Amino acid sequence: MQNSSTIKIEPHTHDVPRFRYLRAAEIDELEELWRALHRHHVSVTTHLENMIAPVDEMESWRRRRARYVEWLSAPGTMAILAERDGEGVGYAMVTIRPEANGSWRRGERVAVVQTLSVAPEHQNTGVGSALLEEVRRQLADEGITDVELAAVLGNSDAMRFYEQHGFQPLSTTMVSRLSAMAGPGD
Repeated sequence: MQNSSTIKIEPHTHDVPRFRYLRAAEIDELEELWRALHRHHVSVTTHLENMIAPVDEMESWRRRRARYVEWLSAPGTMAILAERDGEGVGYAMVTIRPEANGSWRRGERVAVVQTLSVAPEHQNTGVGSALLEEVRRQLADEGITDVELAAVLGNSDAMRFYEQHGFQPLSTTMVSRLSAMAGPGD
């Protein structure tokens, strides 16, 4: 697996990004990409407005940044920044967790793509596909055979993208406020 700040140089084409592996001290380079993803998530989850109100962008980044720093302290975690012409155009944050005695036959360790973000102006240009390919290559080098991720319900473009890259739905996470649990006549 690549070490932090290791650079993988791709052949010089506009379509293929260059990858840089970030350390925790470099995580602020992801802020604008996270904020764009946060805005997108808010726009596609309007069906949840009455249940879970989103936090503002700055608070969202503060929370996510803290998680990224925490995750990067664990072995195997990767923060991969995709760059074109020196500009960050997308990133993947991938963690590794043990998977022993689960309900399905899987490897001893499972990779979790915690975040895959591509700048809006670089979507549909191969950045997301290149990031997933780089993630898979790194994980295969580590002997990891299973990768999972979550997509926000309502983000149909992302779900279609993931399905085109071999992901299939496994479970659905349902959310509810406790006050919403009361049934008719309660």
